Amino acid sequence: MAYFAELDSSNKVLRVIGVDNFKCMDRHGNEVIDLGADFCKALFGESTVWKQTSFNAKFRKNYAGIDYFYDETLDAFIPPKPYPSWVLNTNTCLYEAPIPYPEDGQNYRWDEDSVQWVLKDSN
Repeated sequence: MAYFAELDSSNKVLRVIGVDNFKCMDRHGNEVIDLGADFCKALFGESTVWKQTSFNAKFRKNYAGIDYFYDETLDAFIPPKPYPSWVLNTNTCLYEAPIPYPEDGQNYRWDEDSVQWVLKDSN
């Protein structure tokens, strides 16, 4: 199964669908990404825009999800930014806290007001 993300005019992911691998292959059995995107356009309209995504991150860094953004320069799907203070790591295309998660074995949550990790309540 191949997976394709539909993008809106600002490259935001609207939905992700599965397409039979056979629909993505040429007559010689070679996978051609454009064939899968063309199949999606035939189903949902020629004006729609589709990009293939990968569960195992073989390409485009992250598996696309609804509200993810496709960055053409990085050729990557980027999740929504979880907090204003977090920064995009352009190698992983994931957002990271401005300070690392504590490695003391305790459970923390991010507090945007204080811009730090705080211990979770034990309740």
